[in-house]
Amino acid sequence: MTPEEHSPERQQNQEQEQRRLAQETKDERYVWWYLAYFLFGIHIVAFVMIYAVMHAK
Repeated sequence: MTPEEHSPERQQNQEQEQRRLAQETKDERYVWWYLAYFLFGIHIVAFVMIYAVMHAK
């Protein structure tokens, strides 16, 4: 092991990278939840429209 591998600068960069990856994972999870709610909402609207057309006079 070389002294550069244990330098404070390298350790700080690794910590920043781990925080960035953790935040990225969290953000990705939120994107999937937003997508799920959006698709669910579109289906609700579609079913309401189908109901309205089928029961129109």
